[in-house]
Amino acid sequence: MPSRTIKKHWSGLCAVALTLSLPSFASAQSVEDFYKGRQINLIIGGGAGGGYDVYYRTLARHMGRHIPGNPTFIAKNQPAAGGLAAASAIYTTAEKDGGTIGAFANNVTMDPLFGAVGARYDPLKLNWLGSIGKQQSVCATWHESPIKRIEQAQEREVIVGAAGATSNTALMPKVLNALLDTKFRVIAGYDPAAGLTLSIERREVEGICGLSWSTMKASRPHWIKDKLLNVIVQLALQKLPELPDVPAGLDIVKDPHKKRVLTLILLRQETGRPMAAPPGVPEDRVAALRRAFDATMKDPAFIAEAEKLQLEIEPMTGPEIQKMLADAFATPKQIVAEAAELLTPPAQKK
Repeated sequence: MPSRTIKKHWSGLCAVALTLSLPSFASAQSVEDFYKGRQINLIIGGGAGGGYDVYYRTLARHMGRHIPGNPTFIAKNQPAAGGLAAASAIYTTAEKDGGTIGAFANNVTMDPLFGAVGARYDPLKLNWLGSIGKQQSVCATWHESPIKRIEQAQEREVIVGAAGATSNTALMPKVLNALLDTKFRVIAGYDPAAGLTLSIERREVEGICGLSWSTMKASRPHWIKDKLLNVIVQLALQKLPELPDVPAGLDIVKDPHKKRVLTLILLRQETGRPMAAPPGVPEDRVAALRRAFDATMKDPAFIAEAEKLQLEIEPMTGPEIQKMLADAFATPKQIVAEAAELLTPPAQKK
């Protein structure tokens, strides 16, 4: 081989080697450099003005102080399909650089396990940052209703309002009808924020089943203060200390198999108000976002504002969420199938 050709070949190899040895700009850029002067897009999978919205916008006012570079947050609501559209967007189309994160309803963490239509994402591959608090749901009727105990809902039809067909408020009445022999009839289609709560105030429906207790406290605190509700059953793995005399669904279900099905359904509420970054975000940025989330949960200014707004803070870390999901996705198939049957709207069944 001529010497000129050898030199040219050797120069090409050196250039390739040098290129491979150099870190990419993304990995070389520090977390602080990336976030300095940046706005983080916070996609909220819930309606404007609702309980989820209040929680996440409160968090957004404080979390940036704990991220290197001190970025600001820009919140955008995307409530379609019970939050599944927001989660699918975070998973499939959002930039995987840490500049966009999602804040979701609790169902988002496990809906793909149950085969929910529109759940175009894998929860096990999202980078979970943490959850602001657990979500203990309740079934309640308006104070003027004669239905004041769960036993009465087993005796006659009770009309309850709901958001979309895939929302907790539409699905939980169906779950209770199957497992507790209640007679809830769902009127769905209300706006998930103000429209749903107004439906009961206007006496269009008799109650709401599957509404988060903490959401109610955040968006309609006077309901609780003025005792405008008859809370007839709690839907959570653990009872609320504030409602010691209200029975829990898990205590009412006596059949062991049915109890396992209900436990899996209620497990998704443990993540409450989870946040995640897309898959593929650089590890150092995910770690920084997780540290910032954890620090915000202990931030005196955030805690003070949360208390003022009557927001309940009972956080989970990102790794805790991912461990919980790994365990849930390992549940026996028969239990998953029965839970999925109860959580699938009729229109989506084959």
